[in-house]
Amino acid sequence: MKRIAIIGAGQSGLQLGLGLLRAGYEVTMYSNRTADDIRQGKVMSSQCMFHTSLQIERELGLDHWAKECPTVDGIGLAVPHPEQKGAKVIDWAARLHSSAQSVDQRVKVPAWMAEFQRQGGELVFKDAGIDELEACTRSHDLTLVASGKGEISKLFARDAHKSRFDAPQRALALTYVKGMKPAEPFSRVSFNLIPGVGEYFVFPALTTSGPCEIMVFEGVPGGPMDCWADVKTPQEHLARSKWVLDTFVPWEAERCRDIALTDDNGILAGRFAPTVRKPVATLPSGRKVLGLADVVVLNDPITGQGSNNAAKCADVYLKSIVARGEGAADAAWMQQTFDRYWFGYSQWVTQWTNMLLMPPPDHVLKLLGTAGAVPPLASAIANGFDDPRTFFPWFADPVEADRYIETSVEAA
Repeated sequence: MKRIAIIGAGQSGLQLGLGLLRAGYEVTMYSNRTADDIRQGKVMSSQCMFHTSLQIERELGLDHWAKECPTVDGIGLAVPHPEQKGAKVIDWAARLHSSAQSVDQRVKVPAWMAEFQRQGGELVFKDAGIDELEACTRSHDLTLVASGKGEISKLFARDAHKSRFDAPQRALALTYVKGMKPAEPFSRVSFNLIPGVGEYFVFPALTTSGPCEIMVFEGVPGGPMDCWADVKTPQEHLARSKWVLDTFVPWEAERCRDIALTDDNGILAGRFAPTVRKPVATLPSGRKVLGLADVVVLNDPITGQGSNNAAKCADVYLKSIVARGEGAADAAWMQQTFDRYWFGYSQWVTQWTNMLLMPPPDHVLKLLGTAGAVPPLASAIANGFDDPRTFFPWFADPVEADRYIETSVEAA
């Protein structure tokens, strides 16, 4: 297994491709957009990456922005008081053990594309379909799909057993801005959970024009934060963003009196259904292809895990490919490779993320509320964003939650 094709040049595809090149493989990668298309296009995600994911990039020599990218040094949580506007019933922040960072994909992807070509990878600019997949499976030992819409996306069947939802759970929007007042006393992802309305979170990042803040809006469908369908221009999008803050989280609005868009492409709105798909797809010829990252495990961004999942999935796949050596990439091996990612990691991310899309049960409210007075508990919640496996079993079970609170109080 020495010749590998990857459809999709995003976080997971490029990271895996560059890792394979370093390991001595021949890699062909398909992208439906050029570096200039990406650099000059719309933002694609919010991509706050935590320590473990950043460490994977560092080990591959891909951490090009450490000095210029603002750090995210903590996690904060606020919940508005249901009856007193401007007051909060929950309000705390805790530091991360190691800082997180967010680099705009419009910065990262073009640079990684250039690095991929510099290291000898073949980069094909084409919107790959079934015919291209068939050709890849004939000429390569393994073909992976890291992105795809239309006919490619239909190849990977929804796994009903692993997929809790069959419809979008949030109306989503992103707004990249400059001029926001920094969070004090340390930079952080500032989460605001607004019961019955949705969520708003914001954090520092690096974009094409330099440091910025990324505002992320998650509106409950049909609710007042599901408010983006009639927005027609970038300035209307900015105005709607400020309206949401003024209406629901005025303390965040105070930070935003002087904000402006980073650029007219620094906005995004849409929705999708969180879905887990079966990882092995069969082409009309009978040949098999393996899905990667969001193609097979697509979570809502409410927990900020998208790029982290992509990095960790690519890392699992890279290690599995290298360990396979000269062995054939048959369907059984493909399934086993995905299972290492799913059972070893992403099932826990999916469970935790899906929990937060639902009205929080009493034990979760108790955990979040108690954290403000118990620093070890706040620290555990904050640092769980780097490895959501650490939330279990105590985040999912009332008895375990009480036990964990008791242990945290004793440690305080």
